Amino acid sequence: MNSLRLALWAALAGGLIPVIAVLNGRLGRTLGNSLHAPVILMVVGLLTSLAICLALTYKLPDLSILALSQPIDYAGGLIVCFYVVSATLLAPRLGVGNFILFAVIAQIITSALIDHFGLLGVMVRELSWTRFFGIMIVIAGLIITQMTKTVTIANN
Repeated sequence: MNSLRLALWAALAGGLIPVIAVLNGRLGRTLGNSLHAPVILMVVGLLTSLAICLALTYKLPDLSILALSQPIDYAGGLIVCFYVVSATLLAPRLGVGNFILFAVIAQIITSALIDHFGLLGVMVRELSWTRFFGIMIVIAGLIITQMTKTVTIANN
């Protein structure tokens, strides 16, 4: 049951990713500059993260031990920022579906490579032919969904 709960949580997180692109695009239009939206998003995210941290652990991180981390360990913040700025600027130009298509395909391929080679210190999970074929089917499905003609669904 715990695995199901975690899977649903992951699915919810993934399902909200396209929403970020839409909401940041709208916020950027409201602010009059698309690049201002990620700044606001990051501030809201920082404040929310601090509140969750305090609520669940009753303390803030001990900044004195940050020196023990490797510099690469901080790259996650840069990656999140890059993703949010990219989604904000590209989704309105490419379309949300196409932006997510390219992002998801890259995530699937990158994940498979990280697992296969044990990159960044993760456990090795070799890429079998079955897994490779499954990944190709998923990628083909993603591409096919974006190649179809636009369907307009009217609200009745």
